[in-house]
Amino acid sequence: MKIVILNKPYDVLSQFREDEKHLTMSAFVDDPDLRLAGRLDMDSEGLVFLTDHGGLNQFITNPANKKYKTYLVQVDGDVTEDALAQLRKGVELKDGMTLPAQAYKVDEPEWLWERDPPVRFRASVPTSWIEISICEGRNRQVRRMTAAVGFPTLRLIRTKIGSIDLVQLGLQPGETKEIEPLLYPDFKDVPAAEPYRSRSYVKKPGGTGGKPIHQKKNKDGTTKKKSGTPRIWQMEESEKPRRKTNGTTRPNTKSRGRRAR
Repeated sequence: MKIVILNKPYDVLSQFREDEKHLTMSAFVDDPDLRLAGRLDMDSEGLVFLTDHGGLNQFITNPANKKYKTYLVQVDGDVTEDALAQLRKGVELKDGMTLPAQAYKVDEPEWLWERDPPVRFRASVPTSWIEISICEGRNRQVRRMTAAVGFPTLRLIRTKIGSIDLVQLGLQPGETKEIEPLLYPDFKDVPAAEPYRSRSYVKKPGGTGGKPIHQKKNKDGTTKKKSGTPRIWQMEESEKPRRKTNGTTRPNTKSRGRRAR
């Protein structure tokens, strides 16, 4: 299992496909075997996992595994203890109640880098910082949670996933570092990577899912390309399958077109 940590800068899309307006992950990582595990929104910054392990993303985002993700959040206004208590209890969102979060008011850290462009400054409205940890993975969840308790998010930096700490790794925006999974207890329970399972098979209770699809290999180790099954209209007349009969079937002489007048 290979794991690479990226400090994703602001205004970078969490995808490898090129984009005309924004930078993507391909500007910082050039490894075709790596895939994202736990994406970040374009306007969020910080720790991103890239791995060649197929099941790591589900392992990290599944609340049952209790892999807490920690964020440093700058909010609009001086956050109150009542708002923090609501975050710790759980917040009602449009897609349901959130699980209890760990939330604390903190000072702006000295290690924090400048954002480009910076957050809009308003002298009449103070800002404050929260460290919040959640074990869910809903879309824009932290931003929606702080807005629900009356303090919209201005800036969001993911600093930790489990025991992987971006600050300890010392990564600046755009920098990457490959880590050794065996050195972290978070990965001792990660299920073994399995081959892709066909979605045409129904998963039965207590079963293991669909049948694995094993790709055929050439002698040189490369994957064989599927030639595809030709359709009947693509076949020569001699290649078309013939209908088997017992010799008594009458030929179909009925006209399939419109009746002649």
